[in-house]
Amino acid sequence: MGFIDTIVAFFLEGGFWMYPIMIVGAIGLATGIERFVKLTKIELANKQVWERIQPVLAKGDFDAAMKITADDSSTVSKLLESGLALQGSVRRREDIEIAMEEEMMGIIPMLEKRIASIALYANISTLLGLLGTILGLIAAFNAVASANPAEKADLLSASISIAMNTTAFGLITAIPLLFIHSYMNSKCGAIVDSLEMVSVRTLNVISRKAKRPELVKAA
Repeated sequence: MGFIDTIVAFFLEGGFWMYPIMIVGAIGLATGIERFVKLTKIELANKQVWERIQPVLAKGDFDAAMKITADDSSTVSKLLESGLALQGSVRRREDIEIAMEEEMMGIIPMLEKRIASIALYANISTLLGLLGTILGLIAAFNAVASANPAEKADLLSASISIAMNTTAFGLITAIPLLFIHSYMNSKCGAIVDSLEMVSVRTLNVISRKAKRPELVKAA
């Protein structure tokens, strides 16, 4: 219990500003967990549906591929559906590519949703810690000004130590949130890269195996 008692004492000595920092940190952590769960589900769903669609596309069976994407709600299905819907009805590869890029423009903001706010919570935690320390120091100097000269040094030392707790707690909260933000950015970027890879591979298959020779020529 000694360790827990130390943590509790550290928190209580920091005063009022420890509570806003704790709340902001909790919100940032909850946001990171929610994004991790969401992106992981998207990643797994994309992988599963691509494993089903890839052999169908390799055979040039675009109707079967369209059926798979129509029955699935994953981001890769939405992306492929936007391109496969135009297969056979346009003359140029660029028309299909533009349609898929437009779909990507709608998918990317959904993937990046709330990730930037994690870094914001980290910055707020740090600033709240600094604010708590500054206000604590102001209060400490005001208290020392009217204290007994023999007690001033000890009282000031104790007050500064307590005031510094908010800065320490702000940094303790902010550093993990920055790591979470960086990891979520990397995870989101990996999903976007995989979608772009799927898009290029699908366009190449359509170019090679489309029924209309004009499409192959235009590509």
